[in-house]
Amino acid sequence: MTILESIGSVRESFRADLDSFPTDQREIDLLRSKYFGRKGLLADLYILLSGLSNKEKPKAGQSINSLKKELQKEFDRKTASIAGPKHVTNDQLLDLSLPGYPITNGSIHPLQQTLDEIKGIFKSVGFKVAYGPEIEDDYHNFEALNIPKHHPARDMQDTFFVEDNVVLRTHTSNVQIHLMEEREPPLRYIVPGRVYRNEAVSYKSYCLFHQIEGLYVDKNVSMGDLKGILEYFVKRFFGESTTMRFRPSFFPFTEPSAEVDIWDEKREKWMEILGCGMVDPNVFDNVGYDSTVWHGYAFGMGIERMAMLKYGIDDIRLFYQNDVRFLEQF
Repeated sequence: MTILESIGSVRESFRADLDSFPTDQREIDLLRSKYFGRKGLLADLYILLSGLSNKEKPKAGQSINSLKKELQKEFDRKTASIAGPKHVTNDQLLDLSLPGYPITNGSIHPLQQTLDEIKGIFKSVGFKVAYGPEIEDDYHNFEALNIPKHHPARDMQDTFFVEDNVVLRTHTSNVQIHLMEEREPPLRYIVPGRVYRNEAVSYKSYCLFHQIEGLYVDKNVSMGDLKGILEYFVKRFFGESTTMRFRPSFFPFTEPSAEVDIWDEKREKWMEILGCGMVDPNVFDNVGYDSTVWHGYAFGMGIERMAMLKYGIDDIRLFYQNDVRFLEQF
């Protein structure tokens, strides 16, 4: 059934109910809920919009809005004719014997749902969870990660500065430095949290977003171990049939480095999901680890990007607008 056929079906159903319009207030409220409630037929039409193309959405949305105004006008006219012109006091309107309106339960935000799922996958294979500061000194956010002052890589991350050497962290990689400074190897951690970058807000970028960093340090750790854990994660998160690939890349704190893509059937193209690589020996030297003995890998991914790819969301701003019509779908 097309969206226009669904709109026509709701209109016909409403007209049929209007012909046998109830006089009992409780039945009137039930009828109102059937069409105008949060889980009513009009709300179902708005949900159908998410399955349309960007070209179809404006026209369909206008048709649904027009239908809503039409139905509301007819419903108000009918209820007014039943109530009649007689005057009633507030005391007469209040019936303490009636049950109260049910309070709807909230739901977990889609970003938190995505984060919980990712954490659960890595915790199932032995990773622990760690957290760290969002306001960070320049050393832990950049220099200890092999990004000295005036390094070209700093241009990749437009930074919010709190003071000269204090920043809002641009990645959760700062926590891997704290972990290695405070703990002896071996280490196996994931680090979720908010990060901040001074970027223009658009459908694909925001001034804050969420990342999750992974770090594994032990003896004889190889690129094959990194590839294996990421293949396991991708199959668990996106499905066993997901096609993925590794591409050579560059990150200052890993060498060699790679980016991971998955094939998006809907868009018919490769979509980047995360960056990864073997921890650079210079990073181990900065935290006092013997880089001839200890080896490790690290990876990082954006939670918003993972949620957008998994659920087919095309605008990152939807996560932060608190639109109930969007949130209640999760």
